[in-house]
Amino acid sequence: MGFPTGEFVVLVSAYDRNLPLDQQAVVEHARVVSECFRHATVLPFRFATVFETDDALRHAVRANRKTFHESLERLRGKAEMHIKVTMREDGTVPEVVLQALPVRTGGQYLERLHVIATRDRERQTKARAVSVQVNKLLAPLEHETSCKRVDAGLVIDIAHLIEATSLQKYQNRYNTATRQLKNCEISISGPWPPYHFMRGKLRTVNGTN
Repeated sequence: MGFPTGEFVVLVSAYDRNLPLDQQAVVEHARVVSECFRHATVLPFRFATVFETDDALRHAVRANRKTFHESLERLRGKAEMHIKVTMREDGTVPEVVLQALPVRTGGQYLERLHVIATRDRERQTKARAVSVQVNKLLAPLEHETSCKRVDAGLVIDIAHLIEATSLQKYQNRYNTATRQLKNCEISISGPWPPYHFMRGKLRTVNGTN
């Protein structure tokens, strides 16, 4: 239901503490946020934020009114796209990296640490280069990037902020990027509400997370 507070409307639902906040609840939360995003600019609260009273909710909005205003003005008419780039290992990982570290310290232990550290630096350098190339090809308004190591290689998660009206142009650029980045697997999802692009620190609210 809609809960008006000043010039904002907060969408809330009653929460029964006896019911678990499971994966289905996460999916339902995302569905509601996405549906609202189809009709208006949305600033999502973190999932599982609970307000004990109506006054607590009003206080949270009042405490963050300036940040909400600034975010709404900056994000109006914009959307978030997600790019996932998987970089596979090239088969040149030294066998020493794939073995367990010796239990005891010594020359062999230090040598293996050095090889692992060197390989990790090479991965990170390559990941930075790929993310820069992706951002250059897709030309978003803003971007947020994170990288994590998996067994098969590296996964780069990139969030792009774009004008909602330029979605087709963005899709065309994405198609070009997939052809140019031959040694990577690239997937796309969106448009989403701009989760990653709210600026400014939110003041502590009288709720629980």
